[in-house]
Amino acid sequence: MRLPRLLRYPLLRLLFRERFKLLNELLQNQQLSRKTLHQQQHQKLVALLKYAVQRVPFYHQQLGTMDWSNFPDSLPILHKSDFIHQQDQLLDRQANRSTLKKGYTGGSTGTPLSYYYNKHKIELMRAAHYRSFMQCGWRPGDPILQFWGASQDLSSRPTLAEHIKNTISGELTVDANHFDEQTLQQWCKTLNQHQPILIRGYPSILAALAHHMVENKIQPSQKIKGCFSTAEVLYPQQRSIIEQAFHCKVYNQYGSREIPNISCECPHGKQHIYSDLVWLESLKIDHAEQLVATSLTNYLQPLIRYTLGDSGSLEEGNCSCGSPFPMMKMEVCRSNDLIHIADGSQLHPSKLIHLLDEIEGIEQFQFTQHQLEVITLQVVTLSTLPPSTEALLKTRFAEQITPAIQLNIESVQLIDRGASGKYRFVRSNLS
Repeated sequence: MRLPRLLRYPLLRLLFRERFKLLNELLQNQQLSRKTLHQQQHQKLVALLKYAVQRVPFYHQQLGTMDWSNFPDSLPILHKSDFIHQQDQLLDRQANRSTLKKGYTGGSTGTPLSYYYNKHKIELMRAAHYRSFMQCGWRPGDPILQFWGASQDLSSRPTLAEHIKNTISGELTVDANHFDEQTLQQWCKTLNQHQPILIRGYPSILAALAHHMVENKIQPSQKIKGCFSTAEVLYPQQRSIIEQAFHCKVYNQYGSREIPNISCECPHGKQHIYSDLVWLESLKIDHAEQLVATSLTNYLQPLIRYTLGDSGSLEEGNCSCGSPFPMMKMEVCRSNDLIHIADGSQLHPSKLIHLLDEIEGIEQFQFTQHQLEVITLQVVTLSTLPPSTEALLKTRFAEQITPAIQLNIESVQLIDRGASGKYRFVRSNLS
């Protein structure tokens, strides 16, 4: 059932009061001057640091004797290994754990980790998404179609409450973990039935759908105002075919599960940093320019000068779009490979990543497909991986991925970096 937008919008505001309150604040921030934004960013950073020293054990130890005369350069770097080993020490000591949820991510660099979050983080993330979407002409209540690959975000059997929320919001999320030619045909039907104003998803998936539409001369029945690409590298060839199929601009979003909404592309093609939400730096680490982020809004589990594992640089100057937010350039970041199956279908890498959820002792991993019927999982572990854990991973793989591919597991001391200098958590070496 499709509710009219005039009815959907007030119901949305009633259902998500916190989200719209936060959205109003974010929209006001983008009307500020660059100078005022920078001043507020500095104030937020100082407030976060003082809170972290008082309430977070890790930072009480790390920053208790910090040299404030050399602030902020005196702040230490938080590596992903620190996050993994000090996760509980990074949590606000007064947090009520019974009210918290735990999320999991494979990360862009093949380092699996988990993190705590609460309802406020989700509502702020969604409010920031809304702000990004609105620059293409989308308005809250307009229908959205998402092609998603992360299993943890998808409900196999949506509850009545989830169904009502999705009906009111006009959002429809398609499980895009696994797709073939028949699936692409069904997605085209879904596209024309749902008639979205905005489409969002992984670029590899959107590009596959776009290729199918162009090759079969399928046109969207509804004018789409924007396609938002997220979670992977957006390559020029993908951008081109997506824009050709959907007849709209592609907007590149950048963020992570730990620190969402870091930046988003504007209508003029520039990547703007949401400096009211993050403090982003580009620092030379391990002989490469790496992006380092501080979430200015996460007081529950503060991440200060956190290495994202992605490469990029900050860009000087002003954008002709008029946005006061500073700009950045993305380089090599989060490149995913699609896994191929003998029946001709393809599998999104995120499906593999979450096989390791809740499995302890793995510091790094990488899935590699050398043959159509074989995938090798290399793991760097704190200690020898128990046979029971290997058996569990193989069972999960057969049940959740496919029994048509054999999973081999190898314990190694080091996982080689690719030509980009980064780990790729999933790679296909098939021609």
